[in-house]
Amino acid sequence: MNTSVAADTKIPDVGHRERLLQGMARAVAARGYTQTSIADIVREAAVSRRTFYEHFSGKTACLLALYETASGVALGVLAEAVDADRPWQAQIEGAVRAYLECLAADPVLLRTLFVEILGLGLEGLAVRRRVHQAIVDFICAAVPDAQGKPLDREMGMTVVGGIHELVLHAVEEGREADLTAMVGPATRLVRAVALR
Repeated sequence: MNTSVAADTKIPDVGHRERLLQGMARAVAARGYTQTSIADIVREAAVSRRTFYEHFSGKTACLLALYETASGVALGVLAEAVDADRPWQAQIEGAVRAYLECLAADPVLLRTLFVEILGLGLEGLAVRRRVHQAIVDFICAAVPDAQGKPLDREMGMTVVGGIHELVLHAVEEGREADLTAMVGPATRLVRAVALR
């Protein structure tokens, strides 16, 4: 993901919270979530332990914030790729490509977020659900059904779940950097759901 919190991104003059998110991304990329300590995060972020606790209650809260922030950036890329004045059918492939390219821009962060969030139990699932709902809201507003009405939420969730399952499968197979290979199947999924 090409985000302001990517593990390899150098951003001048960012606030402590952003530095901590970057530090979390780098630490988890190097050690994995379970082996990452608060000391690792603050060392990577070049801030104090006290500063960490001013922003986060613990490393789980920091990872959840990283997930939400990076996902928000990816949703922003998706939204920028859509022009409301053009028919959705003419731009769906480009929008899907932009979203998948954003995810693939930082394979280490992508693997961390798609895998580590699943290990955080109900807290992780709740944040994942909120992120998915935001993407569903966008898709339902941007893609009409066969009758020209906004796509219903269940069908929107089908699209999001299907595409994210394709991404997770690619992560499991070590193909994080080549998510554009899924543009075709993901585009066909959106069209099939919308035109049913």
